[in-house]
Amino acid sequence: MNAAQEDTTRPLGIVTGASSGIGYELARKLIEGGYDVLVTSSDLEKLRAAAERLAEIDPRADVQVIQADLSDPEGVRSLYEAAQSLRRPIELLAANAGVGVYGEFAEQTSLDDEIALINLNVTSQVHLIKLIAKDMVERGGGDILITSSVAGTMPGPRMAVYAASKAFLRSFGQAIRHELKESGVNVTVLMPGPTDTEFFERADMMQAKVAQQSKQDPAEVAEAALRALAEDSDHVVPGLKNKLQVAAAKLMGDEAKTSSHGKQTRPRPPH
Repeated sequence: MNAAQEDTTRPLGIVTGASSGIGYELARKLIEGGYDVLVTSSDLEKLRAAAERLAEIDPRADVQVIQADLSDPEGVRSLYEAAQSLRRPIELLAANAGVGVYGEFAEQTSLDDEIALINLNVTSQVHLIKLIAKDMVERGGGDILITSSVAGTMPGPRMAVYAASKAFLRSFGQAIRHELKESGVNVTVLMPGPTDTEFFERADMMQAKVAQQSKQDPAEVAEAALRALAEDSDHVVPGLKNKLQVAAAKLMGDEAKTSSHGKQTRPRPPH
């Protein structure tokens, strides 16, 4: 851990999947907004490098680093226990960690990879949010940001398990938002579209059409997410193109939505 300050008057936020991409930008925006942050990722080297950059943003900020594999329940517990050891209220949780798996379900993808995806994208989110939401309710307030995806609005050929995991998060987030609305705890679901992060490379889908198209800046996504959270919005879809895609999906039947999404994930032939 890297404790920069003893001043605990600043609010504390937790960001999962914070070593790069949207998670890193969320942590950066929080620090700029006056937060201390506890950042976590399974990749300690990348996380430490990210934390060093974050600490340079505001020398008053306390940037805590916790390596945790959230696909394992022990990783979730270790993160929660580390947060509890700070003896500070968690004002904001950005439940952002997630991973993708790309390929034809029956013949190309690995079952182990897909189970690991479910453990990270779904199980760990329920586990961590359960622990932190209970504390927030007891305290009478807090903010929870859950990163879903526009992929959660439609079935996803060649990303069947990933899209289903994001649909789960969308439904889960909206449901607990309704349950918590009288408790002072706000829940906002973030639904980004294709974003310029390491996601496509890590999911081994650089040959897919969607991976070769223009993508949104993760800093813009993070800014839209935290603005929506501050405004008590139930969800946010950053970017006009993504908003139009979600609006169009609402007018389509499941078969049409599936076909449309499948065109985006279709591999492009090599040049």
